[in-house]
Amino acid sequence: MNVLLIYPQYPDTFWSFKNALRLISKRAVHPPLGLLTVAAMLPERWHKRLIDMNVTRLQKRDLEWADCVFIGAMAVQKKSVMEVIKQCKEIGVRTIAGGPLFTASPEEFEDIDHLVLGEAELTLPCFLRDFEKGEARHIYKTKEFPSLSKTPIPMWELIDMKRYVSMTIQYSRGCPFRCEFCDITTLYGRKTRTKSIEQVIKELEKIYSLGWRGGVFFVDDNFIGNKKVLKKRILPAIIHWMESRRYPFEFATEASINLSDDDELMRLMVKAGFESVFIGIETTDNKALQECSKFQNINRDLVECVKKIQKFGLNVRGGFIVGFDNDSSETFDRQIDFIQKSTIITAMVGILNAPRGSRLFERLECEGRIIKDISGDNTDFTTNIIPKMGYEKLYEGYKKVIKAIYSPRPYYERVKAYLKEYDPIEKRRRGFDLKYMLQHINYFIAPFKATIVLGIIDDARRYYWKLTLWSLLRRPRLLPQAITYSIYGFHFRKVFGRYLCLGFPA
Repeated sequence: MNVLLIYPQYPDTFWSFKNALRLISKRAVHPPLGLLTVAAMLPERWHKRLIDMNVTRLQKRDLEWADCVFIGAMAVQKKSVMEVIKQCKEIGVRTIAGGPLFTASPEEFEDIDHLVLGEAELTLPCFLRDFEKGEARHIYKTKEFPSLSKTPIPMWELIDMKRYVSMTIQYSRGCPFRCEFCDITTLYGRKTRTKSIEQVIKELEKIYSLGWRGGVFFVDDNFIGNKKVLKKRILPAIIHWMESRRYPFEFATEASINLSDDDELMRLMVKAGFESVFIGIETTDNKALQECSKFQNINRDLVECVKKIQKFGLNVRGGFIVGFDNDSSETFDRQIDFIQKSTIITAMVGILNAPRGSRLFERLECEGRIIKDISGDNTDFTTNIIPKMGYEKLYEGYKKVIKAIYSPRPYYERVKAYLKEYDPIEKRRRGFDLKYMLQHINYFIAPFKATIVLGIIDDARRYYWKLTLWSLLRRPRLLPQAITYSIYGFHFRKVFGRYLCLGFPA
């Protein structure tokens, strides 16, 4: 049996970093962890290939080789998914699909031969048994959430690691919080289910043995969902493994703001090799936070929470939302002020959307406020909600925020302010690793490419030179970070400029 696993293409969005990837000669940020895990669940005797369309083109000969095609995707990949399905039908190859996109709206994919929905640990074995007997049904689904104790090690050997910025790993699924606009608890539940110490270490060892050195992203929607197990067992084991391997990886993940309440947890994370964390801030308005059930963020000095996490040595990436029912014209100014004061460099500001499966979608559908023909995936700068303040007012306010935080002057000021304050409590040094140097040689070439693009061609070149020279003279050890954040800013201006038709004043 020849099996082709296909990961459809992402559009050019905030998180695609496509404009930045060109400067470091990479093709994608992360590999498709879900498909790599599914590949490990398929029979060993099957011949497997994986095509990540973000890295390489899908060719007709690939589909002609395959006896069946497995497709995994999220909502943002829907356009590419439809093109893949069309190609498969033309060839006449059987299709099997799963993942968040298909689980949320299976009725939209009648052309898929078999839909294996929910978490593959439960539904895939049932499908495979029927498939091998020639009795496979159209849909396999379950409302149960499986233990992760038998989740296999992903088949990272199916990809070319050199084409990615970072590898990915998953420790847990589920989130204890229940934010109204989020579909994670619908997909994975509120109970945090975790892998064992042995599983996590085996996965790290597998990535290491395949020669990877560099970034590893824990894709957990809330890495600190179960703090007790994390502090007592998982992080100490990772620390021991990382020390024994001379810190070959830099970790990143996602967490909730209550991370700032736990000094011990932050120290352990930094000691284990974590360098950045994405946190959903959403808004500083308590009424809006209460409206969306983001209770963990209410009645906090959110600037101080962010600064504290940064002080421990964790770079905070922030998620922000405008368009809540309680928002007003002042909301946009408050968002701008918070982002500048907190010095969050990577600030993902989006318009409120209601993804299928979220409680917000259910509520607004009852109110007749859902726009059916818009995806609600929160990446294309549209909204599938009829906002109370009116779309025009919301859209103009949104553009005001983006222009204020990503125009060259305020953006570079924010980067400089962050680097000025950068003095982490926990400090860690990487040991010399020739494999790391060779694997990431493009990172050492990137400053020269950046100098040509950002220091000569780009309209914001004077800000680039001011930051670079300041860092070189005052904080020379932070020069790589200064250049990295300059590249980020270039990407953000390109994406927002194209989608929102914004001109950023130089």
